[in-house]
Amino acid sequence: MSPQVILLFSGKRKCGKDFLTDRLKEKFGEKCEIIKISKPIKSHWAKENNLNLNELLSDGEYKELYRLAMIKWSEDMREKDYGCFCRAACENALDKPIWIVSDVRRMTDIQWFKETYGELVKTVRLIADEETRIERGFQFKEGVDDVASECGLDDYNEWDLVINYGKEKHSLEEQLESIATLMPNL
Repeated sequence: MSPQVILLFSGKRKCGKDFLTDRLKEKFGEKCEIIKISKPIKSHWAKENNLNLNELLSDGEYKELYRLAMIKWSEDMREKDYGCFCRAACENALDKPIWIVSDVRRMTDIQWFKETYGELVKTVRLIADEETRIERGFQFKEGVDDVASECGLDDYNEWDLVINYGKEKHSLEEQLESIATLMPNL
């Protein structure tokens, strides 16, 4: 079974992407597969540098120690093939009707998914005010928060849905319901 809908989630660090996509997975259960474009990047990085993959995949300090180097390496790889990490992430995806891609960061990520999957793709942007992000642990880091991996979609305006996940946010249930409107009757 191929996916019937592919939800691409984007947003700044500490805006709530992982939290919201995890709740979406809980809501739709076995119908969902969460795909992380960063997983093949982090898998390669862990293998090459003898690092703990689970720690790199987490939202902790360990990942932050290597973030800048991973960004630089992944940018070099994307220059050769902009879809390399999207393709690698999807190759290991389970056959589920709903694919949730929790970490879209660049125009080329959206481009690859739309070229590959067409009308199945729906885009969701999470926004949160800086104060809320700081409360969640955000600290601006030069070379990380001012490069394409964080700013590549700041000027993109063709989102199917924008969700405020900061101070003015709606209830979690309302947010999940608004996302559900993007899905076919599954």
